[in-house]
Amino acid sequence: MKLVFAGTPEAAVPSLRTLLGSSHEVAAVATRPDARAGRGRHLSPSPVAQVAEEAGIEVLKPEKASDPGFLDRLREIAPDCCPVVAYGALLRQEALDVPRHGWVNLHFSLLPHWRGAAPVQHAVLHGDDLTGASTFRIEPDLDSGPVFGTLVEPIGPADTSGDLLARLAESGAGLLLRTLDGIESGELEARAQSEEEVSFAPKITSADAEVEFTAPAMRVDRLIRACTPAPGPWTTFRGERLKLGPVRPVTDADAVPPGRLVVAKDRVFAGTATHPVELGEVQPQGKRRMPAVDWARGVRPGDSDVLGAT
Repeated sequence: MKLVFAGTPEAAVPSLRTLLGSSHEVAAVATRPDARAGRGRHLSPSPVAQVAEEAGIEVLKPEKASDPGFLDRLREIAPDCCPVVAYGALLRQEALDVPRHGWVNLHFSLLPHWRGAAPVQHAVLHGDDLTGASTFRIEPDLDSGPVFGTLVEPIGPADTSGDLLARLAESGAGLLLRTLDGIESGELEARAQSEEEVSFAPKITSADAEVEFTAPAMRVDRLIRACTPAPGPWTTFRGERLKLGPVRPVTDADAVPPGRLVVAKDRVFAGTATHPVELGEVQPQGKRRMPAVDWARGVRPGDSDVLGAT
């Protein structure tokens, strides 16, 4: 089939590379416009755009998927299908109507669970044991279209959302290719989602990523893992922001008041509403990331120093 692939971040790259190596023709790529990145805040193309440009494929970067110029070019290309992986723009009906087999999305959850922008983060945050990926035909309502196929991925006790997304991006690429092959052969039928099992995964903001050590250790651990690497978990120490890496709940340690720091020879513990957690890496404001024990040796926390205090 002739395809126009739509995607933007690194998680979409394995799917694009898989399709480029398949029997299908990737005629063009649609991605988000160049964005500022890095310390110099220079405009940079998306990861998907970079791969497409290296492969010599036409790259379309509309501000909106409803832009007339983009729609005209899409009609000129006349794709049979448009596979989508984390494109990041709203697709209206006039765009959905162009390819004869529609737009087929690879979504990183077991639909109808965790519809929305942050399915992997919410699966980690809510303590799910399993997640996966689904391919479905895009309809105007959010992630509501009929499902072609799924795969299952276990969530490990130390998995961050970054770890999990990396695995799903790789395995999901194969699922997407199998879906497109099945659509082309006519052997694959999409099945409607159960509306009784729907859950939603809205975007998690930096404000949502503030760690409250008055919560139980399990909640602290899940929030930090869910927000790693983005938007980045954080707390405050002596009035300044302190970024946090993954922690380890310590169930056999003595209780410590919430947010209180205990510095051992080569370990640093922070109290929660239940048992303490052992801190991993931290990043003080304006400084590099470092092991928590090195940071603690420098700041020498006292009894009055509490994580999360204003």
